[in-house]
Amino acid sequence: MDVTSLLSSLGGTAFTLVFFIVALSIIVTVHEYGHYIVGRWSGIRADVFSLGFGKPLWQRTDKRGTVWQIAALPFGGYVKFAGDANAASAPDAHAVEGMSPEEARHTMPGAPLWARTATVAAGPIFNFIFSFIVFTIFVLIAGKAADTLVVDEVAPVPYEIGLMPGDEITAIAGQEVPEPGALLGFLQELPREGDVSYTVAREGQELTVTGPYPYPVIVAGVSPKSAARDAGIKTGDVITQIDGAPITTFWDLQDYVTSHDGAPMTLTVWRPNGETSAEGGETFETTLEPRRRDLPTDDGGFETRWLIGITGGLLFSVGTEPVGLGAALLAGIQGVWQIITMSLSGMAHMITGAISACNLSGPVGIAEVVSTSASDGVASFLSTVALLSTAIGLMNLFPIPVLDGGHLVFYAYEAVRGKPLPDRAVNVMMTIGLAVILGFMVLGLGSDLFCK
Repeated sequence: MDVTSLLSSLGGTAFTLVFFIVALSIIVTVHEYGHYIVGRWSGIRADVFSLGFGKPLWQRTDKRGTVWQIAALPFGGYVKFAGDANAASAPDAHAVEGMSPEEARHTMPGAPLWARTATVAAGPIFNFIFSFIVFTIFVLIAGKAADTLVVDEVAPVPYEIGLMPGDEITAIAGQEVPEPGALLGFLQELPREGDVSYTVAREGQELTVTGPYPYPVIVAGVSPKSAARDAGIKTGDVITQIDGAPITTFWDLQDYVTSHDGAPMTLTVWRPNGETSAEGGETFETTLEPRRRDLPTDDGGFETRWLIGITGGLLFSVGTEPVGLGAALLAGIQGVWQIITMSLSGMAHMITGAISACNLSGPVGIAEVVSTSASDGVASFLSTVALLSTAIGLMNLFPIPVLDGGHLVFYAYEAVRGKPLPDRAVNVMMTIGLAVILGFMVLGLGSDLFCK
């Protein structure tokens, strides 16, 4: 039994809490290490590097005098630099009193403006870099679809399949297939029939075999907090009927859900047990109600649709080939940028009322997403951690006192005026910023508890 299975056996709450703490600890460590290492490079001494808050459970002091610790409450962390009044990096007006210029230079309030700015900005930047590295590595590992449509594996389905691994598909339903990158568009134009002919090259011979439609209703993924997830549908399931009527393609499922405006529906589901025939799996029925969701569109807007929360998969997986480092790096950058733009667009649409505030997730919703991804495997979990790392890095750049972005605004004021904000003004704004953050947390928690 692996670790994930063991934690699952302990109960859903324990599983959710453990993986939420693990994900948060990774993100916080990356963020705070960015502050720490750039501060150190800039000549600012760190007094404490803490993973968690509250009473220390473990401590070690390094040769530079920094105390590294793990604290009792594992929901965050901080770096306290010399001269900071607290873990939120509020300046201590009296910290440098009596110090020589050389000594003050190694404190946060006594360091040059450039050093303080770089140190504060490094936390969110390290979050972005972490996500970029994860996305790049995934692209390098996964590769890209080969130029020819060669079957790598055939998915288990409750139908007769003439395809075999290694087959090179040259035509489907008598139509020549395009490159794999254009396959979905090609399949949308095919007649939606239960049985389809495939022309394949196999061991030097051209054969015509019969199999199910190449885009049947195979569940390739189940979204967190979705109707499908709550109904017990899992990755690898095959939906064979809706409300007693046979269903052939994934597009038929989409059309049915869209046209029924959230009405309850009963799905007949076949679940494989490792075989590729109907005798090798079990069939059951489950009833669910589609949920309204606001989805981003290509033009930067949003559209509201009825969804059950599953993604579709092809009947077969296609062979891959390696991706060059340059292409992988570009894909990593695009992955981070897409998260940033979608997050900003979503927030703007919520503020204007164009989409529901239920799109905002609080700690409970985030924990559910993390635990769901962990149950789907290591790759899914790391992808979710990378996504959250970018989102948290972006959030920390908002110009709200208490957050890194608020400190950067203070430094921008200092750069323009030639002197820092008065301590009293900073303290008042930090209090306001804390109230704003708590307000967002309450709003997010309300979304978790009262939105489906």
